[in-house]
This record gives sequence, C-alpha cells and structure tokens, in this order.
Amino acid sequence: MSESMTAARRPGAQDYPYDREALRTELRGLEQVPGVSKPDPILTVDRIERRFGGMTAVNVEHLEVQRGAITALIGPNGAGKTTFFNLITGFDQPSNAKKLIGGGDASWSFNGKRLTRTGASQAARAGMVRTFQLTKALGRMTVLENMLIGASDQPGENLFVAPFKPLWAKRERENIAKAEELLVRFKLDAKRDDMAGDLSGGQKKLLEMARALMSDPAMIMLDEPMAGVNPALTQSLLDHIQALRDEGTTVLFVEHDMHMVRHISDWVVVMAQGEIIAEGLPETVMTSEAVVDAYLGAHHDKDLGDDDALTTGVMRAIATGVAEEVEEENR
Repeated sequence: MSESMTAARRPGAQDYPYDREALRTELRGLEQVPGVSKPDPILTVDRIERRFGGMTAVNVEHLEVQRGAITALIGPNGAGKTTFFNLITGFDQPSNAKKLIGGGDASWSFNGKRLTRTGASQAARAGMVRTFQLTKALGRMTVLENMLIGASDQPGENLFVAPFKPLWAKRERENIAKAEELLVRFKLDAKRDDMAGDLSGGQKKLLEMARALMSDPAMIMLDEPMAGVNPALTQSLLDHIQALRDEGTTVLFVEHDMHMVRHISDWVVVMAQGEIIAEGLPETVMTSEAVVDAYLGAHHDKDLGDDDALTTGVMRAIATGVAEEVEEENR
C-alpha cells in the first residue's frame, strides 16, 4: 500500500516512519536497558502499580513504546503482562491511580494525550485498541455484525438520532463496506453471514484483529495472538501483524512463541514478577542473563546432581524460591 493511500486510511499516518530499516538502525543505537527513552514514543508509562492483597502484580517504573515499531512484551507466566495491558487500556485501575483529590502518582500518556483516569472506551477512541488472550467474539451474532461493533463514530448509536434513518444510513453503508473489505483481507469473507460462535479458534483470532481495525487505531495491542491457533493459520497471522505495521499501525503484543518474537519484532520488552527487567533488540535481549534467569531460573546452568554444585547458598536459594511459589499458589 502506498503512503498516500495509508494516510487516507488512517488520520495522522503521514508522519509514520515507513522506512523500517531506518527505524531499526535508529533502535540499534539506543542503550538496551529497562526504561530507555525512545526517539518518538507513542506510549509513555510512569510509576504504574497493581497490587492484589499482598502480591504486586505490576510495578513498572518507566516504559516507552516506539511509534512505528513492532514491540513484543514477553515474560514467564504470571509476569504481569496481561494485567499491564488491562491497566493502560482502562480495563483495570492501578493501585496507585490518581484521584480527583489526592491518590497515587501513576501516569501514562498515548499520542500526547494523558490517559491516567480514562476508561476502556475512551482509550479506544484515543486510538489504542486491544485484543484478548481469550477471544471476545460475540457468538450469537454474525461475523459481519461483530465487525460493525468495532466501528467508531456511529451516529445511529445516539438515542436521539437512531429513530431517523436518513441521519445515519450513509455512515452505516460506509461501515459495511469497510467491514467487507477487511473480511476479504483476513480471508473471512466466506464467513460473512455465519455465526461468530461457529468459527474455529484461529478464525476468531483473525476476526478479533479485523474488528480492532474498524476504528483505524494508531496502536493495536495483541494479547497472545498465536495462543490456540492451528499451525496452518500461524503464518497468516504473522503476515497480518507485519502488514499492520507497514500500513500505519504501531503494534505492541504479548507472546510466548519465541520464534515469532524473533521473526517479526523490532524491539523486545521483558517482564518478570511485575517489573521490566530488560529491553532491547530481539537478537540480543533474549539471550541476556536476566531474561534466561527469568524463564529458566537463576540456577538453570547448575547440575543439581553434582554434590559440589549444591552449596548451602544454592540450596537455600532454591528452597526459598519453591516456598514462594507454593505460597503464591495458595493465595
């Protein structure tokens, strides 16, 4: 797609960094440390925390997401990735959220707009749209009807406008045309009138991604897009994610498939125990000691059958780690 076509498709896209190699060259020059400043961040997060009782699920001091990049958010299960998504998209509130009077110091902004006290619908209107690990397709509605739900600025949703069809019919026709175009692109056009509940798991992932594009988001956040997807659809999803970036949409996604992360990511952010422990290029950050320890444990390289390796300190550290895991599971 040409730049002029993309600019017409999404407002503000004329400033989008289409030269991906130039962007990657710029990212290579950054210091690869947690919280590093980006050349042109579309999302900036400061001091966001989420606690459940005595457990801290998210404790992010500072994070910037580069505009125009495909950024992967990785980490072991329970690292706080989905909770972090929920917080910045308005589906949950930080424990240190600011209030009208007093409150905490959590702060985040998107595209220059502060979203600190913004709900999910307002975040979506600002241009930050997400998908879910477990798809949210409405099973008793058709595929086309699911798509139309994702369209923004629909005058027919206004209680006082809805009774007068001439006021919203033109917009409705535009939304249907746009939905059909996206269904063709995601190869779901043959399912247009089928119930969404009859789709396969992979097709529901495609539907959710296509529906998210109905509002022309500036950034799309994908929560484990490959989870439960038939391998036959994996490459199709990969192609769509890369196409999103090339057409003017910043991508931030959570994923456990490290091959996918290496293949399509421009930048990788690593979470463990609710904190950002590493950032950098995929080819380097995923081999760092902090990341390996987070996934495999700090003692992954020790032979536990070697009596010389089992020092008192090592045994105490392992026992403490096991006890903490058991305690967390029992909460």
